[in-house]
Formats: sequence, structure tokens, C-alpha cells
Amino acid sequence: MPPAAIAVVRISGARAGEALRALAGRLPEPRHASLAELRDRGGAPLDRALILWFPGPLTATGEDLAELQLHGGRAVVAAVEAALAAIPGLRRAAAGEFTRRAFLNGRIDLAEAEGLADLLAAETESQRAQALGMASGHVSRAVAAWQDRLLTLMAGAEAELNFADEDDVEVGEGVAQRLILGMATLAGELGEWLLRPAAEVISEGLSVVIAGPPNAGKSTLINALAQRELAIVSPVAGTTRDVIETALALDGIALRFSDTAGLRAESSDAIEMIGIDRAKAAVVAADILLWLGPPRDAPDHPRAILIAAQADRWRGDAATEAEAARCDLTLSAATGEGMDRLHRMIVALARTLLPREGEAALRQRQRAALDDARDWLQIAAGSREASDLVLIAERLRLASGALDRITGRAGVEDMLDTLFGRFCIGK
Repeated sequence: MPPAAIAVVRISGARAGEALRALAGRLPEPRHASLAELRDRGGAPLDRALILWFPGPLTATGEDLAELQLHGGRAVVAAVEAALAAIPGLRRAAAGEFTRRAFLNGRIDLAEAEGLADLLAAETESQRAQALGMASGHVSRAVAAWQDRLLTLMAGAEAELNFADEDDVEVGEGVAQRLILGMATLAGELGEWLLRPAAEVISEGLSVVIAGPPNAGKSTLINALAQRELAIVSPVAGTTRDVIETALALDGIALRFSDTAGLRAESSDAIEMIGIDRAKAAVVAADILLWLGPPRDAPDHPRAILIAAQADRWRGDAATEAEAARCDLTLSAATGEGMDRLHRMIVALARTLLPREGEAALRQRQRAALDDARDWLQIAAGSREASDLVLIAERLRLASGALDRITGRAGVEDMLDTLFGRFCIGK
């Protein structure tokens, strides 16, 4: 938002060229920046700016597109916007409209649009890398390859059903077996993608829950991690009554740290018991658990770090030191002892929950569509469907439709192109 060094005004649509001529008096050479004096309808000067002209359809939106690179003062931008608004047929773009036009005009698909939205909202390195891969078409290319294989299978089924009397069309029981084998192979690949971490893990952050008995140092630890007084620290047991959450980034990974009420069997305080119940629920849902209590009392969690906390208080106590030896690390949030090591351990565990470098993660909507596609591709051996080409063809069609929900691009015409392009039917 102004003020800034440069303000970029983009005009897209059928009247983009007319608007550029109205302000600059000419259209520059396509895709070359040109310096121009911008004037309003009355001839009054607006700004001296760089102008660019991008004729459609090879533009970001698929339409004619003009761009004005102005000086970034509020008054300059307001004057140019007023001049554009005075041109018949022009209006201010709605939020997200340029991306929507790019989708409607086939320049990007749904997955790429979602990736672009995530890229704009990215705050950490892992979020940026994941969103950039999505916006660059990583998922879309995988879906396109799956659709291509599905179309081949669909064309084979349609050829057998409708053109079996043609000389160049394969016939017989082997067709159904070949189709089922191809479907099973593709279903296996989709299943491998579904095992990958969900994109929401990256965008929303992994849940790191700090838990333990009362007065174990949980609030002191979350304050040290957040580097601010987030939670009240008190020697009174049961001070923390609810889950206190803060978002932090460690080594470019988004994390949500939660301080919880001290866990104990019972309490006479009804409010504290509600906090304990919420703490137990948070422990169950945690991606990573930081346990600040006796190792023998630690919850059964696949990614728990057992911490001997408050080391500054019990140094020299033989019994406590013996118990601390069974923990993963010794820590004092008050003095900073062990904080660097805890940082490294959390990051190492977090990386096991994130996609590997070069892998794309799927959003919940995309995962649901992929799961549906896999289900339609799975046919039980020996079942009635395994020998019924009509049912096999219908399953292929439904699987293709499920994949289409991810990108919004494929359709019946693609299957027909494959059918008549790869089988010389009717020659």
C-alpha cells in the first residue's frame, strides 16, 4: 500500500489497450517497458511512468493486459485510479479477481491457484517452499500424468465395449485383466501420495505441547521459547488453568507451542479439572510432546521428548539426577542450559513430519479427491466387477472425475481425443 517507491497498476480485459492509449497516448511494443507521460481525459499530467503492454492470450490472466509502474505516492496512485475509473467499461478489480480470471481462462488450475494463495500468506521458509511448489504446478503435473494414464485405460474400455468388431481393437478376457492391473498400479501410487504429510501441517504449523505435573517448569519453558512473558509463572500449583498457545518458527518451520495445565489425578478445584482435561486432549493431539515430568509417568506418545527440567534447582540431588539420566535431555529454562539442544531436537522431529525436499503436500480438499479416486480404482479380485467391463469403465470415469476436482481441467473431451487418437477406429 502507498506510500512506496513504486506502485504497480494492472489493467486486464478487453479494454486494457484502450485504457493504456487513453492515459499514455499509445501502445508500446509488446512486452517491452517504455517511458511515458500519463495524462487524464482533460490532458492534465498524472505521472511520468513505465508502461508495458501484454496482448492476450499469453498473459497472466489470459486476456489483454496493461501495466503501469508509477511513483508510489498516495496522490499519484489516487489520480491514476480516478483517471482509469472515468474510462467507460473499467472498474476496480475485486479481491483475487486476477487469479480467478487466470483460472477461468485456463492459465492456471485450482491447485496452482491454491498454491498462489498459500505463497502470499507464507511466513516461514517451509511454507514458502511448499507454496511455491504448488503454485509452480508440482501437484498439477502429477495429476496430469495420472489423468493421462486413466484416459488410456478409459479409451481401452470404451474401445472394447463399442468397437470390438474393428480389426485394430484388442478383444477378449485379457482386456479386463489388463485394465484392472493398470488400475491397481495407479491406486498404489495414489496411496503413496496420501501417506505424505498434509499441507495444513505446513501452513498452520505443527503442534508442540508442553505437558507435565504442576510446577514442573512448563510456563517458564514456553516463556523462554517465546522470549516474552506469555504465561504466568508462580510457585502455586495449578496456576495454569487453560491451554496457552503461541506460534513460533524454528529454522523456518512453523510450530504452535502450547503450555498446558499441570496433570494430576484429581483436584478439588472444578476449573482446574477442566484445564487438566483440556491438557490431556492436547497431549493426545500433539505432533510433538515435551514432557517435563518423571519418565515413568510420561504419556505413550510416538514423538515425545523427555525433559529433566529446572536443572538449576536440583543439581547435586542424587535421586533427582538418577531420574534425569533416564530423560532425553537436561534443561533449565531459567539459565538457558539445554535450550539449544532442545531447539535441535524439536526441529529434527518436526522434519520427520514434513514433506521431504522436492515432495509436494496435498491440502485436505485435494486429499479427499485423491482418496476418492483411489477407492474407485480398487476392485476386489474375483468380484463381479472384475469381469464386467461396463462397471470397470464406470469406475474409471468416476476416478477421473475425482482427480478432476483437484485441478478442474480434465473432461470427457480428453477421453474422446485419446480414444480416437490412439485407436485407429473407423479408418
